[in-house]
Amino acid sequence: MINRPRRNRKSAAIRSLVEETKVSTDDLILPLFLLEDPKAQVEVKSMPGVFRWGIDKMLKEIEECLEVGVKAFDIFPVVGESYKDKLATKSYDNSFFYQQALKKVKETFPEVCVMTDVAMDPYSSDGHDGIVDENGNILNDESLEIIGKMALSQAQSGADIIGPSDMMDGRVGYIRDVLDANGYTNVSIMSYTAKYASAFYGPFRDALDSAPKSGDKKTYQMNPANQREALIEADLDVQEGADFLMVKPALAYLDIIKLLKENYDLPIAAYHVSGEYSMLLAAAQNGWLDKIPTMNEMLISMKRAGADIILTYCAKEFAQLRKEGKL
Repeated sequence: MINRPRRNRKSAAIRSLVEETKVSTDDLILPLFLLEDPKAQVEVKSMPGVFRWGIDKMLKEIEECLEVGVKAFDIFPVVGESYKDKLATKSYDNSFFYQQALKKVKETFPEVCVMTDVAMDPYSSDGHDGIVDENGNILNDESLEIIGKMALSQAQSGADIIGPSDMMDGRVGYIRDVLDANGYTNVSIMSYTAKYASAFYGPFRDALDSAPKSGDKKTYQMNPANQREALIEADLDVQEGADFLMVKPALAYLDIIKLLKENYDLPIAAYHVSGEYSMLLAAAQNGWLDKIPTMNEMLISMKRAGADIILTYCAKEFAQLRKEGKL
């Protein structure tokens, strides 16, 4: 035989030379859950190893992450029921603990990239991403004003990237107009472009206590059966001024990551969601999978499919292992 592909696999050194896909800590964003009590630290039962932090504890966690090379964080608020109402009014209150925590993070670590989440569900007594009318319908256009106020409040609090996860039509353009009109032209928008109505979000909703009180999110999140529809969403987001396009979830939608990568010049993000993380941890704890190589293979698959950025709860552990030379 003249051609023997195995020659390029015969040692670790040679395999590294020809390796096509590499995940770096520069690619990663770590999602964090914020509690109101500054000193609180509570593990998410359905996400082993993932905690909800008060701001004092979160600052320490961010410091540890910076030491191993993770520099970007997506911060989600855990909002108590007493603060929730039908119009999510706390979502744009600059004195609320979430906005104050964002300011504290940027004051303490001005070099980090802070991403925020724009959606009504953490603040809504209905648990939906938009206003719910008396018939249970999610009102798209009426929700945009609240979403715009929320985005502006987060920008005023120091957010570098706004992440509209609500999937209301037209929200990227609406947010861009609000930010620009108020002088925040340098604040980026990472649109949840192809956010599917997925069964993989359960542990995240546990972490935020944000599950819908009635119905589901299928009228605004995408049908998992659809691929071409992602191109429609992406076209609109690009036209409306998005700076990044996101696919969520990641592992079950690698084809969508590849589709967007092949059709758009904007950076593509993939959200390695809570259910995907929890499956890995549960299998590893039962001895069914070897955690570290499986985690690495998951992240490589997202990067190989075309993701420039990966939001993952594994970010800190991956970075620690990379720093120690174990990956």
